[in-house]
Amino acid sequence: MTIQRFDITTGPGPRMSRAVVNGDMVYLCGLTAKDTTQDVKGQTQQILDAIDGYLERCGTSKSKLLTAQLWLTDMSKFADMNSVWNAWVDPENPPVRACVNAQLARPEILVEIMVTAAK
Repeated sequence: MTIQRFDITTGPGPRMSRAVVNGDMVYLCGLTAKDTTQDVKGQTQQILDAIDGYLERCGTSKSKLLTAQLWLTDMSKFADMNSVWNAWVDPENPPVRACVNAQLARPEILVEIMVTAAK
């Protein structure tokens, strides 16, 4: 079984793959927004758009999500983040999900999302 790795990063940050396909499983790294000047809704939408792109590259879609882990720097923004999530997620095939309050890598990053999907 061949393992495929997508977008392997190099320094100065952590060395990692942004997506890994192993058999019928697709693993995405924790993704953050590119434009961190946006509010939590804008950052969430950017991340979900990136997730769609990676899932497509890996041969799957959000309807095959199995798990989602979300980290928020401010739980008072949960409803705002969740409104974007609810508009995006496949209502017939939602993944299991956890959302926790966390200090992220930089103060301007408001949300980070990591998912696992089947092919």
